[in-house]
Amino acid sequence: MLGRLRRLRLLLAFSSLALALPAALPTRAQAAVENPAAAGPTLSPTADGLALTVPPSGDAPGYVLDVGTARLALSTRRAGRSVLATAADGSGALRFRLHGDWQHATEVTGWAWSGGTLTLTADTTAEGATVEARLIPSADRYSLDWKVKGAVPDRLSLAYDLKSAGHWYGHGEAETPQGGPGTDQPWPLDSGEVVHPSFGPSSYDMIDPFWFTSGATGLRVDTGHVMDVSINGGKDGLGRFDIESADPYKATVFVESTPLEVYRDYVGIVGRPAKSDATYEQFAEPVWNSWAQFYTHVDQARLLDYAQDLHDNGLSGHTLQLDDKWESDYGNMTFDAKAYPDPKAMSDRIHRLGFDFGLWVTLWINLDSDQYQYAADHGYLLKDAGDTTKPCTVTWWNGTAGIVDLANPEAKAWYVGRLEKLMSTYGIDGLKFDTRFFDDRCAPHEGHQPTDYQRLGAELADRFDLQGVGIRVHWDTTAHRAGFVTRQVDKGTGWDSLRASVTQNLALSTIGYPFVTTDMIGGSSSQPAPGKRVLVRWAQSAALQPLMYSSTSPVDTIDVTTGKKVTYDRQTIDLYRKAIARHERLAPYIWDQVRQTLRTGDPIMRPLFFDFPRDTVAYTVTDEWMLGPAVLAAPQLTDRAARTVHLPPGVWYDVDHGTVIHGPKTLPGYATPLGTAPAFVNLGAKGAAKALRALRGTGTPDATSLPADAAPAPPRGRR
Repeated sequence: MLGRLRRLRLLLAFSSLALALPAALPTRAQAAVENPAAAGPTLSPTADGLALTVPPSGDAPGYVLDVGTARLALSTRRAGRSVLATAADGSGALRFRLHGDWQHATEVTGWAWSGGTLTLTADTTAEGATVEARLIPSADRYSLDWKVKGAVPDRLSLAYDLKSAGHWYGHGEAETPQGGPGTDQPWPLDSGEVVHPSFGPSSYDMIDPFWFTSGATGLRVDTGHVMDVSINGGKDGLGRFDIESADPYKATVFVESTPLEVYRDYVGIVGRPAKSDATYEQFAEPVWNSWAQFYTHVDQARLLDYAQDLHDNGLSGHTLQLDDKWESDYGNMTFDAKAYPDPKAMSDRIHRLGFDFGLWVTLWINLDSDQYQYAADHGYLLKDAGDTTKPCTVTWWNGTAGIVDLANPEAKAWYVGRLEKLMSTYGIDGLKFDTRFFDDRCAPHEGHQPTDYQRLGAELADRFDLQGVGIRVHWDTTAHRAGFVTRQVDKGTGWDSLRASVTQNLALSTIGYPFVTTDMIGGSSSQPAPGKRVLVRWAQSAALQPLMYSSTSPVDTIDVTTGKKVTYDRQTIDLYRKAIARHERLAPYIWDQVRQTLRTGDPIMRPLFFDFPRDTVAYTVTDEWMLGPAVLAAPQLTDRAARTVHLPPGVWYDVDHGTVIHGPKTLPGYATPLGTAPAFVNLGAKGAAKALRALRGTGTPDATSLPADAAPAPPRGRR
């Protein structure tokens, strides 16, 4: 009875508002008739609450946001269909945790529509606490800001019914009970389980608080706080997006016609790359890094033997990087004299073999480093969050360390100066920055927030050549605009990790990081050395992606689990070299996509449905992708001799068979012997001719065929 009386009062309030503004309504209606583009959002009562209607305008499709008032709920409709709805389960849509117990908004007790903003007040299940929410609609999105009044919760949460929007994507590297992000990356996200309790700006995972759906809606949470994200966790059918703070919850909900348009709206907020940090050469050839080849069991002799084998077997690359471990102690920035008796001679030899030379570095200084006390005494290290009178110490995979505070100008100058001296002394051409720039156990420098350290890390890295391995910075808009290559978190060496490397790149590409590379070809993660077929298939897959990041040599490697040498056969070497050659032929086409990305922000490697939104099959394809508009990649990602290939609408050229196929069409049992990595060219797409020449093997680039901005002067020691 009480609920019906309140709904009646709400309807009467709406009627009173209409009577109080008799002149305004005809004026707006008249304007809408005379100039449809001038029509703005309108609010009207419904049997269940309120309807906020945003008419179509320009390219925006328009939508209706239904506000349930008996219990606060939000449901978005486009063209009469639900495309996003908050959770309908008993715990409600707007939730908060108070004294360890979860509470939620219940009945709407009041509302006001003024100046294009709908303000709602609702009761909650917590005595004395209410929720105040503001909804501000615009043509292709609406903002949702809400807070709890009368209590101080420690967590706010927004929950959605996943099925209401179709399939879910975005997020970045997903932690899952099935081993993600190292061996599992569900695509779509709702096809698996994502349970990510430390989803925040300081995470080592490459993540952003942005999700989008096959229903062409999207969610961006604007926060610098740690989140707890669950997407179908426990297979509950819910998307829960919690913020570990009592600060007002600020979100943007996008409503568009296609997922690609949602992505473009998002990039319009966070920014697109202003440049490409990687050069044409770094897109064209692989970088070889020592990590998966040796892990920490590396020294000068082993590294030079590695480089010589690559050179002698025609396994080209622009750079050879020495990863962890080369320092005498972590943070010293001096070579271990026993393992590296003559670092300068080592560098010179690598240059003579035709590679640039790179080095792994970190801002983390171990307590046993001869530089730790100096840095601590001078205030160069981040302070402890619980006691800012002492340095923050963090445990990582190589010991216990302090972290250089990049927000301290003197600390940053000290660190950069040491890097520059190291590079000039030993002829080092570039760096691989690893670990994080901040840790949640530490206190930010005065006047700074944790999110600032993503920006500061990006600014630091931007001063150096990252040699195509990129860097792992995220969340802050500087990370989007810097144009870094984004490398994945370490993968395993099995087929599951190979498949995860593909879907993870699709996830990273579609949250605004277009210059993606997989983890090292063949994987790592201290697992047994990859088998021949995994290594070859991984190289074939990477050849059809923007960049190639290599480590495990197809000549031979060390199995870290046994310490024994693993030797591959001649076919492994030949097929790996063939994959490199294919990628190099594609480089002019890929470079065109790089320049297109700088203009539009669109990803280079993207899901099929970005280009073919009406192809319903495309939304659940996990082992194919578009490389730019013309190339559909469908390499074999399992240990089988055949696969199913799905081709969207269009006219497709089958590179392996030299035939033309009219889509949409599904090709079951497509033969994939080890030397075959299926690729198809959309003959009606921009760049088709260039892609076709490359994939057919007739497009080998030379100096005269490259674009003017694609061939910088070769650095010292290049062949």
